[in-house]
Amino acid sequence: MKVCVIGAGVIGCATAYELARQGHDVHLLDAAPAPGLITSYANGAQLSYSYVEPFASPATLRALPQLLLSRGSAVRFYPRWDWRQWVWGLQFLRACSAHQSLRGTAQLLQLAQASRAALAQWMAEEAWSFGFEENGKLVLCPTPQALRQQERQVAVQAAMGCRQEVLSVRECLDKEPALQAAPGLPWAGGVWTRDECIGDPHRLCRSLVGSLRQRGGTASFGVAARSFVRHAGRVSAVVTDQGDIAADAFVLAAGPAAGPLAARLGIHLPIHPIKGYSITVPFQRGVVRPRASVTDLGRKTVFAPLGTHLRVAAMAEVGATGLDVPADRVRTMVDAVAQTYPGLCDLDAPAVWAGLRPATPTSVPIVGRWRDSNVYLNVGHGALGLTLAAGSAVALAGQMQQAR
Repeated sequence: MKVCVIGAGVIGCATAYELARQGHDVHLLDAAPAPGLITSYANGAQLSYSYVEPFASPATLRALPQLLLSRGSAVRFYPRWDWRQWVWGLQFLRACSAHQSLRGTAQLLQLAQASRAALAQWMAEEAWSFGFEENGKLVLCPTPQALRQQERQVAVQAAMGCRQEVLSVRECLDKEPALQAAPGLPWAGGVWTRDECIGDPHRLCRSLVGSLRQRGGTASFGVAARSFVRHAGRVSAVVTDQGDIAADAFVLAAGPAAGPLAARLGIHLPIHPIKGYSITVPFQRGVVRPRASVTDLGRKTVFAPLGTHLRVAAMAEVGATGLDVPADRVRTMVDAVAQTYPGLCDLDAPAVWAGLRPATPTSVPIVGRWRDSNVYLNVGHGALGLTLAAGSAVALAGQMQQAR
């Protein structure tokens, strides 16, 4: 089939590549001037295949009052006069049940493991260079209560096939010697996952588009989708600011922009933007660099070593819409690096970024055909877009094949 994929973040690029790999005639388009420049540009860079607990959980619900009322909280809520935000919020609160959290964990783990296998196969076939490394991930728990909560999650995920270890503080320092420079930070222990990975999402997007073109696909940038042309109950073309693009099937993979576009087809997507931030800072010369990715649960911050630089990502602002980067958020991340890895990085001029993560209330993305139409959805991956991109692409391509 001729397939038009709308959105060239990591989800859309992966989808377009897999569809071309399956023999479809693919046209990828995006309003940005190049792939991976918006939500996928400088996110946390972690491929967290075994650490996918939904944001909506009983633990989040218990912590919500403190998170929302604390002035320096990593989680903030920005209320708006928009009924969709309040509906999403109620659905989120409903999803904070133990049953839904367990169900969501199982769904996300299944998709994450499919992603691990798919990306490994793609890399075996392609000569990509995007900073991929299987370097393990260490999750630091600030209190004994947080450590016990993680122990319970590890037990749940062990029954689903995950291999993780609960570590003492001493064992955490043995796994990541670079942390020994900050012995005074409050950690009660941590969780180690040996086979977690990292990769630069922006470079991966560019690699995917390059391979798409090599397989005969087309990628158009600076082209904004506006609406759709319908004929006999099906979509026959997408209307762009540079003319109509006809196809046999259409995939909406436009991240936070998918909602308004889907609404033009009468589709209400239960996705809402959760704003996050990152800084990227160079390592100092001659220092012992971190070997592993680190997630500090107390700070809600991730640290991923990407070659000569450290990627630091943090915060979750529900309902924020702009891409501005407030100075206090930058200071918070800079301070996190200075306190976690004293002297490790040059912090004078960090490269800053903000992105809107398109999240569903349950954290489980929407992947598949919209009813019996020729429109397919690949949206709502939240903070797990990089992790779930390959598996989501393969799942959607499989559904498209079955629908033919």
